[in-house]
Amino acid sequence: METNNTSKSSDNPVKKPVRLLSLDALRGFDMFWIMSGEGVVHALAKATGWPLPVWMSGQLHHTVWNGITFYDMIFPLFLFIAGVSMPYSMGSKAAKYGVNHPHLLPSAAKGEIYRSMIRRAVILLFLGMVVNGLFKFNGYENTRFASVLGRIGLAWFFAGIIYLNVGTKGQILWFGILLLGYWAAMEWIPVPGYGAGVLTMNGSLESYIDRLLLPGRLHDKVHDPEGVLSTIPAIGTAMLGIFTGQFLKLESVKWPMWKKGVSLFVVGLLFISVGLLWDLFFPINKRLWSSSFVLFVGGWSLIFLSVFYLIIDVAGFRKWAFPFVLIGVNSIVIYLASEGMIDFQHTANYFFGGIISHLAQNWQPVWAAISVVLVQLTLLYILYRNKIFLKI
Repeated sequence: METNNTSKSSDNPVKKPVRLLSLDALRGFDMFWIMSGEGVVHALAKATGWPLPVWMSGQLHHTVWNGITFYDMIFPLFLFIAGVSMPYSMGSKAAKYGVNHPHLLPSAAKGEIYRSMIRRAVILLFLGMVVNGLFKFNGYENTRFASVLGRIGLAWFFAGIIYLNVGTKGQILWFGILLLGYWAAMEWIPVPGYGAGVLTMNGSLESYIDRLLLPGRLHDKVHDPEGVLSTIPAIGTAMLGIFTGQFLKLESVKWPMWKKGVSLFVVGLLFISVGLLWDLFFPINKRLWSSSFVLFVGGWSLIFLSVFYLIIDVAGFRKWAFPFVLIGVNSIVIYLASEGMIDFQHTANYFFGGIISHLAQNWQPVWAAISVVLVQLTLLYILYRNKIFLKI
Protein backbone atom coordinates (compact mmCIF):
# COMPACT_ATOMS: atom_id res chain seq x y z
CA MET A 1 0.00 0.00 0.00
CA GLU A 2 2.85 2.40 0.91
CA THR A 3 4.61 1.67 -2.38
CA ASN A 4 1.50 2.46 -4.39
CA ASN A 5 0.96 5.75 -2.59
CA THR A 6 4.56 6.78 -3.12
CA SER A 7 4.39 5.86 -6.79
CA LYS A 8 1.23 7.86 -7.21
CA SER A 9 2.81 10.90 -5.61
CA SER A 10 5.75 10.76 -8.04
CA ASP A 11 3.44 10.63 -11.04
CA ASN A 12 1.34 13.56 -9.79
CA PRO A 13 3.47 16.40 -8.48
CA VAL A 14 1.90 17.94 -5.38
CA LYS A 15 0.88 21.55 -5.71
CA LYS A 16 2.41 23.60 -2.89
CA PRO A 17 -0.38 25.01 -0.70
CA VAL A 18 -0.95 28.74 -0.99
CA ARG A 19 0.24 30.60 2.11
CA LEU A 20 -2.48 32.68 3.72
CA LEU A 21 -1.14 36.20 4.04
CA SER A 22 -4.05 37.00 6.32
CA LEU A 23 -2.82 34.39 8.79
CA ASP A 24 0.66 35.96 8.95
CA ALA A 25 -0.90 39.41 9.30
CA LEU A 26 -3.27 38.30 12.07
CA ARG A 27 -0.41 36.61 13.92
CA GLY A 28 1.52 39.87 13.64
CA PHE A 29 -1.46 41.93 14.79
CA ASP A 30 -1.80 39.64 17.79
CA MET A 31 1.89 39.85 18.70
CA PHE A 32 2.09 43.62 18.14
CA TRP A 33 0.20 44.40 21.33
CA ILE A 34 2.54 42.54 23.65
CA MET A 35 5.78 43.45 21.88
CA SER A 36 5.24 47.25 22.15
CA GLY A 37 1.75 48.25 21.01
CA GLU A 38 0.39 48.27 24.54
CA GLY A 39 3.10 50.75 25.56
CA VAL A 40 1.98 53.20 22.87
CA VAL A 41 -1.67 52.96 23.94
CA HIS A 42 -0.91 53.35 27.66
CA ALA A 43 1.29 56.38 26.99
CA LEU A 44 -1.28 57.95 24.66
CA ALA A 45 -4.08 57.43 27.21
CA LYS A 46 -2.03 59.06 29.95
CA ALA A 47 -0.93 62.00 27.78
CA THR A 48 -4.31 62.84 26.29
CA GLY A 49 -7.08 61.46 28.47
CA TRP A 50 -9.04 60.86 25.26
CA PRO A 51 -11.89 58.34 25.75
CA LEU A 52 -10.80 55.87 23.04
CA PRO A 53 -7.16 55.48 24.17
CA VAL A 54 -8.29 55.33 27.81
CA TRP A 55 -10.74 52.52 26.96
CA MET A 56 -8.08 50.70 24.92
CA SER A 57 -5.59 51.06 27.76
CA GLY A 58 -8.08 49.41 30.09
CA GLN A 59 -8.46 46.54 27.61
CA LEU A 60 -4.68 45.98 27.60
CA HIS A 61 -4.60 44.58 31.12
CA HIS A 62 -5.45 41.07 32.28
CA THR A 63 -8.56 40.53 34.36
CA VAL A 64 -7.85 39.61 37.97
CA TRP A 65 -10.02 36.46 37.85
CA ASN A 66 -13.45 36.08 36.18
CA GLY A 67 -14.31 38.19 33.12
CA ILE A 68 -12.31 39.07 30.05
CA THR A 69 -10.44 41.85 28.28
CA PHE A 70 -8.83 42.05 24.85
CA TYR A 71 -5.46 41.37 26.52
CA ASP A 72 -6.79 38.01 27.74
CA MET A 73 -7.45 37.03 24.12
CA ILE A 74 -3.90 37.54 22.81
CA PHE A 75 -2.50 34.23 24.02
CA PRO A 76 -5.41 31.97 22.91
CA LEU A 77 -5.61 33.77 19.56
CA PHE A 78 -1.95 32.89 18.95
CA LEU A 79 -2.65 29.24 19.84
CA PHE A 80 -5.73 29.27 17.58
CA ILE A 81 -3.57 30.56 14.69
CA ALA A 82 -1.04 27.78 15.32
CA GLY A 83 -3.92 25.33 14.96
CA VAL A 84 -5.09 26.91 11.68
CA SER A 85 -1.61 26.38 10.22
CA MET A 86 -1.55 22.67 11.02
CA PRO A 87 -3.83 21.37 8.20
CA TYR A 88 -1.67 23.27 5.71
CA SER A 89 1.63 21.84 6.95
CA MET A 90 0.38 18.28 7.54
CA GLY A 91 -1.94 18.41 4.53
CA SER A 92 0.97 18.85 2.16
CA LYS A 93 2.59 15.76 3.67
CA ALA A 94 -0.62 13.76 3.19
CA ALA A 95 -0.88 14.91 -0.44
CA LYS A 96 2.58 13.54 -1.18
CA TYR A 97 1.29 10.10 -0.26
CA GLY A 98 -1.90 10.50 -2.27
CA VAL A 99 -4.26 10.60 0.73
CA ASN A 100 -6.68 13.38 1.60
CA HIS A 101 -6.17 13.44 5.37
CA PRO A 102 -3.11 12.93 7.61
CA HIS A 103 -4.82 10.20 9.67
CA LEU A 104 -4.68 8.02 6.51
CA LEU A 105 -0.88 8.32 6.24
CA PRO A 106 1.26 5.16 6.51
CA SER A 107 2.92 4.58 9.87
CA ALA A 108 6.40 5.51 8.60
CA ALA A 109 5.20 8.93 7.46
CA LYS A 110 3.36 9.47 10.73
CA GLY A 111 6.52 8.57 12.63
CA GLU A 112 8.38 11.31 10.82
CA ILE A 113 5.68 13.84 11.75
CA TYR A 114 5.67 12.65 15.36
CA ARG A 115 9.41 13.26 15.65
CA SER A 116 9.02 16.75 14.22
CA MET A 117 6.15 17.51 16.61
CA ILE A 118 8.05 16.26 19.66
CA ARG A 119 11.07 18.34 18.67
CA ARG A 120 8.93 21.47 18.33
CA ALA A 121 7.16 20.92 21.65
CA VAL A 122 10.45 20.35 23.51
CA ILE A 123 12.00 23.49 21.99
CA LEU A 124 8.99 25.60 22.97
CA LEU A 125 9.07 24.18 26.51
CA PHE A 126 12.74 25.07 26.76
CA LEU A 127 12.30 28.57 25.29
CA GLY A 128 9.42 29.17 27.69
CA MET A 129 11.72 28.44 30.61
CA VAL A 130 14.35 30.75 29.11
CA VAL A 131 11.75 33.55 29.05
CA ASN A 132 10.98 32.71 32.68
CA GLY A 133 14.65 33.35 33.56
CA LEU A 134 16.26 29.91 33.29
CA PHE A 135 19.70 31.42 32.62
CA LYS A 136 19.38 33.57 35.74
CA PHE A 137 18.98 30.40 37.79
CA ASN A 138 18.21 31.20 41.42
CA GLY A 139 17.51 27.78 42.82
CA TYR A 140 15.01 25.06 41.96
CA GLU A 141 12.35 26.46 44.28
CA ASN A 142 12.49 29.84 42.48
CA THR A 143 12.34 28.39 38.97
CA ARG A 144 8.99 28.56 37.15
CA PHE A 145 8.58 25.63 34.79
CA ALA A 146 5.17 26.48 33.31
CA SER A 147 5.15 29.12 30.57
CA VAL A 148 3.22 30.66 27.69
CA LEU A 149 5.45 29.04 25.06
CA GLY A 150 5.33 25.75 26.96
CA ARG A 151 1.54 25.73 26.87
CA ILE A 152 1.58 26.52 23.14
CA GLY A 153 3.97 23.62 22.59
CA LEU A 154 1.95 21.13 24.65
CA ALA A 155 -1.53 22.15 23.47
CA TRP A 156 -0.40 22.26 19.83
CA PHE A 157 1.29 18.86 20.22
CA PHE A 158 -1.71 17.03 21.69
CA ALA A 159 -4.12 18.70 19.25
CA GLY A 160 -1.80 17.50 16.50
CA ILE A 161 -1.87 13.94 17.85
CA ILE A 162 -5.67 13.99 17.63
CA TYR A 163 -5.64 15.50 14.13
CA LEU A 164 -3.07 12.96 12.96
CA ASN A 165 -5.06 9.95 14.13
CA VAL A 166 -8.78 10.61 13.65
CA GLY A 167 -11.04 12.10 11.00
CA THR A 168 -13.26 15.14 11.33
CA LYS A 169 -16.02 13.40 13.31
CA GLY A 170 -13.47 12.02 15.73
CA GLN A 171 -11.91 15.44 16.15
CA ILE A 172 -15.29 16.99 16.99
CA LEU A 173 -15.90 14.21 19.53
CA TRP A 174 -12.51 14.84 21.16
CA PHE A 175 -13.21 18.58 21.24
CA GLY A 176 -16.45 17.96 23.11
CA ILE A 177 -14.82 15.49 25.52
CA LEU A 178 -12.03 17.94 26.37
CA LEU A 179 -14.33 20.88 27.16
CA LEU A 180 -17.13 18.94 28.85
CA GLY A 181 -14.68 16.71 30.72
CA TYR A 182 -12.74 19.69 32.05
CA TRP A 183 -15.95 21.41 33.15
CA ALA A 184 -17.18 18.23 34.88
CA ALA A 185 -13.87 17.74 36.67
CA MET A 186 -13.76 21.35 37.88
CA GLU A 187 -17.36 21.14 39.12
CA TRP A 188 -17.54 17.68 40.67
CA ILE A 189 -14.07 16.59 41.85
CA PRO A 190 -13.60 17.78 45.45
CA VAL A 191 -10.48 19.66 46.53
CA PRO A 192 -9.20 18.89 50.06
CA GLY A 193 -10.23 21.68 52.40
CA TYR A 194 -12.51 23.36 49.85
CA GLY A 195 -14.88 20.81 48.37
CA ALA A 196 -16.11 20.53 44.76
CA GLY A 197 -16.93 23.34 42.36
CA VAL A 198 -15.03 26.10 44.22
CA LEU A 199 -13.75 28.16 41.27
CA THR A 200 -11.42 30.48 43.19
CA MET A 201 -7.66 30.87 42.85
CA ASN A 202 -7.08 28.94 46.08
CA GLY A 203 -9.93 26.45 45.92
CA SER A 204 -10.17 25.39 42.27
CA LEU A 205 -9.17 21.89 41.21
CA GLU A 206 -6.84 23.42 38.63
CA SER A 207 -4.90 25.30 41.33
CA TYR A 208 -4.80 22.22 43.56
CA ILE A 209 -3.34 20.10 40.74
CA ASP A 210 -0.73 22.82 40.11
CA ARG A 211 0.32 22.77 43.76
CA LEU A 212 0.40 18.98 43.65
CA LEU A 213 2.20 18.36 40.38
CA LEU A 214 4.02 21.46 39.15
CA PRO A 215 7.65 21.61 40.29
CA GLY A 216 9.43 24.81 41.30
CA ARG A 217 7.62 28.11 41.65
CA LEU A 218 4.03 28.81 40.64
CA HIS A 219 3.17 32.13 38.99
CA ASP A 220 0.77 33.13 41.79
CA LYS A 221 2.15 30.97 44.62
CA VAL A 222 -1.04 28.88 44.86
CA HIS A 223 -1.94 28.84 41.16
CA ASP A 224 -0.34 29.00 37.74
CA PRO A 225 -2.27 30.34 34.70
CA GLU A 226 -0.25 27.96 32.48
CA GLY A 227 -0.71 25.02 34.81
CA VAL A 228 -1.23 21.31 34.26
CA LEU A 229 -5.00 20.75 34.22
CA SER A 230 -5.91 23.89 32.28
CA THR A 231 -3.71 22.68 29.42
CA ILE A 232 -6.54 20.24 28.61
CA PRO A 233 -9.06 22.89 27.43
CA ALA A 234 -6.18 24.76 25.76
CA ILE A 235 -5.91 21.75 23.45
CA GLY A 236 -9.49 22.61 22.48
CA THR A 237 -8.38 26.12 21.49
CA ALA A 238 -5.77 24.64 19.16
CA MET A 239 -8.37 22.23 17.76
CA LEU A 240 -10.70 25.12 16.92
CA GLY A 241 -7.86 26.42 14.79
CA ILE A 242 -7.46 23.00 13.17
CA PHE A 243 -11.17 22.91 12.28
CA THR A 244 -10.82 26.38 10.76
CA GLY A 245 -7.72 25.46 8.77
CA GLN A 246 -9.42 22.40 7.30
CA PHE A 247 -12.40 24.51 6.30
CA LEU A 248 -10.24 27.19 4.64
CA LYS A 249 -8.28 24.50 2.76
CA LEU A 250 -11.48 23.02 1.35
CA GLU A 251 -11.59 23.35 -2.44
CA SER A 252 -15.17 23.37 -3.69
CA VAL A 253 -17.25 25.49 -6.04
CA LYS A 254 -19.87 25.53 -3.26
CA TRP A 255 -17.41 27.31 -1.00
CA PRO A 256 -15.76 30.29 -2.72
CA MET A 257 -13.35 32.29 -0.59
CA TRP A 258 -15.79 35.10 0.20
CA LYS A 259 -18.37 32.60 1.44
CA LYS A 260 -15.80 30.96 3.69
CA GLY A 261 -14.89 34.34 5.19
CA VAL A 262 -18.52 35.27 5.88
CA SER A 263 -19.21 31.82 7.33
CA LEU A 264 -16.30 32.15 9.77
CA PHE A 265 -17.76 35.47 10.94
CA VAL A 266 -21.22 33.96 11.51
CA VAL A 267 -19.86 30.88 13.30
CA GLY A 268 -17.73 33.21 15.42
CA LEU A 269 -20.86 35.02 16.60
CA LEU A 270 -22.44 31.67 17.43
CA PHE A 271 -19.44 30.58 19.51
CA ILE A 272 -19.44 33.89 21.38
CA SER A 273 -23.12 33.41 22.20
CA VAL A 274 -22.62 29.85 23.46
CA GLY A 275 -19.59 30.98 25.47
CA LEU A 276 -21.64 33.72 27.14
CA LEU A 277 -24.40 31.22 27.91
CA TRP A 278 -21.93 28.78 29.47
CA ASP A 279 -20.45 31.70 31.42
CA LEU A 280 -23.61 31.62 33.56
CA PHE A 281 -22.56 28.18 34.88
CA PHE A 282 -18.79 28.03 34.27
CA PRO A 283 -17.36 31.59 34.30
CA ILE A 284 -15.22 32.91 31.47
CA ASN A 285 -11.78 32.87 33.07
CA LYS A 286 -8.42 32.98 31.30
CA ARG A 287 -6.42 31.84 34.33
CA LEU A 288 -8.52 28.68 34.53
CA TRP A 289 -8.81 28.53 30.71
CA SER A 290 -12.44 27.62 31.36
CA SER A 291 -14.49 25.86 28.69
CA SER A 292 -16.65 28.98 28.29
CA PHE A 293 -13.44 30.96 27.77
CA VAL A 294 -12.41 28.56 24.98
CA LEU A 295 -15.71 29.09 23.15
CA PHE A 296 -15.94 32.85 23.74
CA VAL A 297 -12.36 33.60 22.66
CA GLY A 298 -12.63 31.01 19.89
CA GLY A 299 -15.57 32.99 18.54
CA TRP A 300 -13.59 36.23 18.57
CA SER A 301 -10.64 34.44 16.96
CA LEU A 302 -12.91 33.34 14.12
CA ILE A 303 -14.20 36.89 13.70
CA PHE A 304 -10.70 38.39 13.67
CA LEU A 305 -9.54 35.82 11.12
CA SER A 306 -12.62 36.31 8.94
CA VAL A 307 -12.07 40.08 8.78
CA PHE A 308 -8.37 39.72 7.93
CA TYR A 309 -9.14 36.93 5.44
CA LEU A 310 -11.87 38.89 3.65
CA ILE A 311 -9.83 42.10 3.44
CA ILE A 312 -6.43 40.61 2.57
CA ASP A 313 -6.93 37.29 0.79
CA VAL A 314 -10.36 37.84 -0.73
CA ALA A 315 -10.49 41.58 -1.52
CA GLY A 316 -6.73 41.79 -2.10
CA PHE A 317 -5.99 44.82 0.10
CA ARG A 318 -2.55 43.75 1.32
CA LYS A 319 -0.15 46.68 1.57
CA TRP A 320 -1.59 48.06 4.81
CA ALA A 321 -0.87 44.75 6.54
CA PHE A 322 2.86 44.63 5.68
CA PRO A 323 4.04 45.77 9.17
CA PHE A 324 1.91 43.03 10.74
CA VAL A 325 3.29 40.47 8.26
CA LEU A 326 6.84 41.45 9.30
CA ILE A 327 5.91 40.62 12.87
CA GLY A 328 3.88 37.52 11.99
CA VAL A 329 6.55 35.69 10.01
CA ASN A 330 9.06 36.10 12.86
CA SER A 331 6.68 36.11 15.83
CA ILE A 332 8.80 33.84 18.05
CA VAL A 333 11.88 36.00 17.43
CA ILE A 334 10.18 39.24 18.44
CA TYR A 335 8.47 37.58 21.39
CA LEU A 336 11.75 36.29 22.80
CA ALA A 337 13.50 39.60 22.08
CA SER A 338 10.73 41.64 23.70
CA GLU A 339 10.70 39.45 26.80
CA GLY A 340 14.11 40.72 27.89
CA MET A 341 16.65 39.38 25.39
CA ILE A 342 17.04 42.80 23.73
CA ASP A 343 16.71 46.21 25.40
CA PHE A 344 14.75 47.94 22.65
CA GLN A 345 14.08 51.00 24.80
CA HIS A 346 17.83 51.62 25.21
CA THR A 347 18.36 51.30 21.45
CA ALA A 348 15.41 53.57 20.70
CA ASN A 349 16.71 56.21 23.14
CA TYR A 350 20.09 56.11 21.43
CA PHE A 351 18.61 56.90 18.02
CA PHE A 352 15.60 59.04 18.91
CA GLY A 353 16.16 60.28 22.46
CA GLY A 354 17.74 63.56 21.40
CA ILE A 355 14.89 64.52 19.09
CA ILE A 356 12.22 63.40 21.56
CA SER A 357 13.73 65.51 24.36
CA HIS A 358 12.89 68.68 22.37
CA LEU A 359 9.19 67.79 22.00
CA ALA A 360 6.34 68.69 24.36
CA GLN A 361 7.05 67.01 27.69
CA ASN A 362 3.67 65.30 28.13
CA TRP A 363 4.03 63.76 24.66
CA GLN A 364 7.58 62.51 25.13
CA PRO A 365 6.50 59.10 26.57
CA VAL A 366 4.22 58.61 23.55
CA TRP A 367 7.02 59.27 21.07
CA ALA A 368 9.40 57.15 23.14
CA ALA A 369 6.95 54.22 22.91
CA ILE A 370 6.54 54.77 19.16
CA SER A 371 10.33 54.83 18.75
CA VAL A 372 10.49 51.34 20.28
CA VAL A 373 7.99 50.12 17.66
CA LEU A 374 10.13 51.64 14.89
CA VAL A 375 13.30 49.93 16.15
CA GLN A 376 11.53 46.57 16.40
CA LEU A 377 10.01 46.86 12.92
CA THR A 378 13.41 47.84 11.50
CA LEU A 379 14.96 44.69 12.96
CA LEU A 380 12.12 42.57 11.60
CA TYR A 381 12.39 44.21 8.17
CA ILE A 382 16.12 43.42 8.01
CA LEU A 383 15.38 39.78 8.86
CA TYR A 384 12.58 39.70 6.28
CA ARG A 385 14.69 41.17 3.48
CA ASN A 386 17.44 38.67 4.19
CA LYS A 387 14.91 35.81 4.35
CA ILE A 388 15.87 34.97 7.94
CA PHE A 389 12.95 33.29 9.70
CA LEU A 390 13.01 31.32 12.93
CA LYS A 391 11.15 28.07 12.24
CA ILE A 392 10.45 25.74 15.13
